[in-house]
Amino acid sequence: MCAIAGILDLPFDSQILDTLLRTMQHRGPDGTGSYMQRQCCLLHSRLAIVDPEGGAQPMQLCWSGEEYVITYNGELYNTQELRDTLQALGHEFITRSDTEVVLHAYAQWQEGCVERFNGIFAFGVWEKNKKRLFLARDRMGVKPLFYTQFSGGLLFASEMKTLLSYPGVPAQLDREGAAQLILLGPGRIPGSGVFKNLLELKPGCCGFYTQGKLRWWQYWKLRDREHKESFEETAECVRWLVTDAIRRQMVSDVPLGTFLSGGLDSSLITAICAEEMQGQLDTFSLDYENNDKFFVPGKFQPNSDNSYIAIMQEKLQCRHHWTVLKPTDLVDALKGATIARDLPGMADVDSSLLLFCREIRKEVKMALSGECADEIFGGYPWYRDPEVRSFAGFPWAQNTQDRAKLLHKDILSAIDPESFVNEQYLKTISECDILPGTDATERRMKEMVNLNQQWFMQTLLDRKDRMSMACGLEVRVPFCDYRIAEYLYGVPWEYKDYNGKEKGLLRYAMEGILPQEVLWRKKSPYPKTYDPGYLEAVSGLMQELLQRKDAPIYGIVNRDALKNLCSAELTWPWYGQLMKLPQTIAYMLQINFWLEHYHVSII
Repeated sequence: MCAIAGILDLPFDSQILDTLLRTMQHRGPDGTGSYMQRQCCLLHSRLAIVDPEGGAQPMQLCWSGEEYVITYNGELYNTQELRDTLQALGHEFITRSDTEVVLHAYAQWQEGCVERFNGIFAFGVWEKNKKRLFLARDRMGVKPLFYTQFSGGLLFASEMKTLLSYPGVPAQLDREGAAQLILLGPGRIPGSGVFKNLLELKPGCCGFYTQGKLRWWQYWKLRDREHKESFEETAECVRWLVTDAIRRQMVSDVPLGTFLSGGLDSSLITAICAEEMQGQLDTFSLDYENNDKFFVPGKFQPNSDNSYIAIMQEKLQCRHHWTVLKPTDLVDALKGATIARDLPGMADVDSSLLLFCREIRKEVKMALSGECADEIFGGYPWYRDPEVRSFAGFPWAQNTQDRAKLLHKDILSAIDPESFVNEQYLKTISECDILPGTDATERRMKEMVNLNQQWFMQTLLDRKDRMSMACGLEVRVPFCDYRIAEYLYGVPWEYKDYNGKEKGLLRYAMEGILPQEVLWRKKSPYPKTYDPGYLEAVSGLMQELLQRKDAPIYGIVNRDALKNLCSAELTWPWYGQLMKLPQTIAYMLQINFWLEHYHVSII
């Protein structure tokens, strides 16, 4: 992938451009480029995966009396079909890159081009004569696009650190931003960058910037439909969609690999890739020092991964690589993970992935991973537990009252925690597209899909994009193919929950591809450390923080409540399945570091 940025109706010089490009280089270490006009500057930093010789950007095209310039981050998985269509319409191509296809597609169909794309992308196209900028983001929100309107102009970029590096753009946190960190974090309101006035283009949205005005619209969302196929027909369609998505996303001119946890999703991807590559595939797994000694089975993590990884290794005979981390590694990388995300994140769940991607990048430049299957196929515990499912709120964070106890009194005087969280929850529910007459269970499951896609899944996609791209590693997520999401949204819950098993439909559909032990293994989330040394380490850092009287985190949290956190017993994880007490303490450490590193003003 790459990093993109643009400056519209604002001053720039070589020093400003160099500063912005330095913040982008980790995402695109293979080269930089710029396009400059008085009113518009587009920047690009490239990670070359397809057509390394011919895909340099920003890329320009003259067509039908207009001059188009594109800066693009992403990958199209229907490039060849689009190229064939465009060639039949008279377009000529000089590279094999998908960037050139996107540029010609925009010249041909204007804003309608995005509805023809199957891929992950964020891009901007400048129309020189019209003096108009088009911006767009992929349907599922895999690739990021942040922006701010500032001093009568517009800045946009792949990451917020690039926006903040432009002279005069302040790093500010208002009460709503502070409330997001404590009441919703590490999730965030769709479209919000948490920093005041730093926004994100929502998934499935696009728009124009012209004459100083910005206008967005949503070109895609999940739409309900009547599902007429039988269970067998549905399973057949699912099998085709999943295998087609995986095969399409293998396109690459550089070595590729797969993440392999031994779970259903990563094992399916790995098995199909291994078959396509006749075993000449690099696979990567993560473990923690002494986890065999300290692992404790629980509701969310019933068993460890290693025995299932061994089964897949034996079956596929690929080139397998292990990364083994120590508690000190995770603690040391908390700061780097915060900088990669530009926000406090999922603590060691982030830092472990950052270190893992760093090791993977030593072997391959592109990898496939299994994110998003749980959101689409209903794999999480909160989909299947009737009590949790009926909870009126975000099911992965059922702890608003506990979170509220941490908030500084000044924020509590302005924001009611329950109302703040409930407003966001109800807004998402109200926007769901559900057919009239849908029964209560089916309606609730569709609400859950929308909640997960717009909130929880975005946190995980942020994590995967930022941690991997911080290492110059492109990671693709085949289960995020929008065709799978569209189709599964209309499939009844009875089918998805086949045999009373999480992701039962997916398991049934993919029979014969995996060993039975792996295919029907009980779901287990991303691996984390159980070493008590990690809790000891972060607790020690928290005690050091509490000794400080001027720590910036005291501007948003109650110091006494923060002190009590170290001895708290959490009845529910802070966020998701993995963020328990050690990760919650680490999240608070990340908040304080973030406030210091970004020189955030609390207003």
